[in-house]
Parts: sequence; structure tokens; C-alpha cells
Amino acid sequence: MRKWLIQRLGKARLLRWVMTLYPPYLGAGISVQHMSADFRHVKVRMGLGWYNRNYVGTQFGGSLYSMVDPFYMLLLMENLGRDYIVWDKAASIDFVSPGKGPVYVEFSIDEALLDEIRRQTEGGEKYLPHLKVQIHDGSGTLVARVDKTLYVRRKPPAKQA
Repeated sequence: MRKWLIQRLGKARLLRWVMTLYPPYLGAGISVQHMSADFRHVKVRMGLGWYNRNYVGTQFGGSLYSMVDPFYMLLLMENLGRDYIVWDKAASIDFVSPGKGPVYVEFSIDEALLDEIRRQTEGGEKYLPHLKVQIHDGSGTLVARVDKTLYVRRKPPAKQA
């Protein structure tokens, strides 16, 4: 069934659906609006509703962070392949202005980043890339900045028996 769905919809499209229907995202009003077939670009939206408002009626900070949490890790995993271990290691968020309506975030990775990761990990060393992303409202106002640190290491070669 899974193979059929991937062939029918495409892996990126299927993952976009799964992420949008993932209960924590569904409950927070987070939707993945676009995921490129090459896993290099993602666009995410979060509306403002009673379920993700804070005490003063703006976007809840935990929901703002939640909408950025897994995406750089997923993009790197898909682009680097099974020979790499990729984990989220650390993050910080700087709340700049209140989110009073829908907010948006876009993630992009390029070949230069992938080449740098491959270069830094070619001998089996860990590499901790620092990636930044910004959350904006519908008018383009900056709502929050997020700094993500990922852990990336090339897996050791499988032992021959």
C-alpha cells in the first residue's frame, strides 16, 4: 500500500499530506502548503484560532516553534540519503512581533549546503550546521526568528562478513 501511494502521489506530496494530517499539526492549525518534489523547498502556514491563541490573543509561541521544528531535518535526510544520520540538536526562537493572524514560513536548502555537509562529514566526523528561518505574517511583518542546530554524521561503512 505504501509503495503504491508513493508511486501514485509522489513521496513529497504524500509527506506533505501526512504532515498536514499529523495530529499535533492538525490541532495547531498548521498546514504544509508546498513541498517540492526534490525536497529542497517547503512552505508552511498556521492560521490563528481559539486552539492556538495565547492569553493576549496572539499566536502561541509553542505553536510558532512547532511549525518549524522538523523541516530542516526532513529536507536534509531526504537529500543526503540513508548514509547519513541527521538529528535536531538545538534551537532558539526570538519573538519579534505578535502574530495576529495567519503566519508563514519557508525553508530552502541548496547544493552548497549539501556539499558543505558532505565535506565536513566525509571522514566520519559530526557536523553541526546552524540554519535560520523567519516566520512572517500575511503582510510580510517579521513575527519570529528561529535558529536551528542540526547534528549530521556520515554512517560508518557496513562491516563485511
